[in-house]
Amino acid sequence: MVLDANILIRGVLGVKVFQVLFRYAAQIDFAAPDTAFHEAKERLPGILQLRGVQAEHGPVTLETLGQLVRTVEPETYAPFETIARRRIERCDADDWPVLAAALALGCPIWTEDKDFFGCGVATWTTDRVELYLAEAALH
Repeated sequence: MVLDANILIRGVLGVKVFQVLFRYAAQIDFAAPDTAFHEAKERLPGILQLRGVQAEHGPVTLETLGQLVRTVEPETYAPFETIARRRIERCDADDWPVLAAALALGCPIWTEDKDFFGCGVATWTTDRVELYLAEAALH
């Protein structure tokens, strides 16, 4: 399952995403393109500041998430750039690496971003993702 940057950020900020990742990490291959990790790292300080949380905790927790979510490097997803851009261009073209990684790995996307809906890849939100994970973990 490919994670969008917003899921990585939720994993740092809250408990639910981290618990779900930890619960299924032994059975499910969680991945995120390098760009999702970069985006999360860039956005976290501002979000943490707004919430009154010390910014130094963000990178440490994001690094811990990196042990549960493998990084997909550009050489894996770059061959799918053209098709991913075509499928998501009307929404947020900057999200193409997430879609390209899902296409390259042949798996669904976990996101809170509605821009991925209708892109031709199964898309799950946090409130529903355990339905998929529980079934996938059995196989």
